[in-house]
Amino acid sequence: MGVTTLGVIGGSGWLGGALLRPALARGFVQPSDLILSSRSGRSSGFDAWPAVRFTTENAALAAACDIVILSVRPEDLGALDLDLSGKLVISVMARVTADALGSRFNAERIIRAMPNASAEHGLSFTPWFATSEVTANDEAFADGFFACSGKTTRLRGEKELDYFTALTGSGPAFIAAFADVMIRDAVANGVAPTVADAAVRQLFLGASTWMAKVAESPAETVKVFTDYGGTTAAGLTAMKAADIETPISKGLAAAAKRASTA
Repeated sequence: MGVTTLGVIGGSGWLGGALLRPALARGFVQPSDLILSSRSGRSSGFDAWPAVRFTTENAALAAACDIVILSVRPEDLGALDLDLSGKLVISVMARVTADALGSRFNAERIIRAMPNASAEHGLSFTPWFATSEVTANDEAFADGFFACSGKTTRLRGEKELDYFTALTGSGPAFIAAFADVMIRDAVANGVAPTVADAAVRQLFLGASTWMAKVAESPAETVKVFTDYGGTTAAGLTAMKAADIETPISKGLAAAAKRASTA
């Protein structure tokens, strides 16, 4: 599809860059079609694409672009006073509904998406929701753009985005918390910190690659190891007895509540 100009407000932030660099590298977005706004008027991380334009003026960016991506913190939204009528508006902000965006920016064609920090490595899972005014071309752009940085899926309703903000929007954070517990336990049992760190990183890499490639569900994998009855089964049984599920569910619930637009 032909994109005349794509503008990203907050494009100099980590998430904007994590989404844009894969899209530029794959040729989905042409450098000359991209304008980024930042307070300094420049941004690091785009030296490989010198045709990318930078500005300090959000209003000028909005006037020049057909598609505007909002990649700012929800707390900073109040500083944006723009008319985005007639444009496709894509928001990667949590907690700000499509209705709120439409009212604030006089926009109708709105897509809300929730990528995560793995986007830079092409490993994000990005769910998105579109208002009824969004066109087929708009949908194709959003799906193609987010596919440059991982897997993507369209949600049936906007409320689902709140839960996905907790489930996948956390990126590596929840997994890193589990890994940290394993590393600290290894160190407490006499393993050198650097060795423990390397071992657990490789363990998680292998496990995630395994789950990405096998047909079995995670529950089926757990059952296979439990049924085998070895050392891993002993560990899994102890974790279940210690109610490992409750703290995980509580963590997801707390994150989803924080993300809630209700």
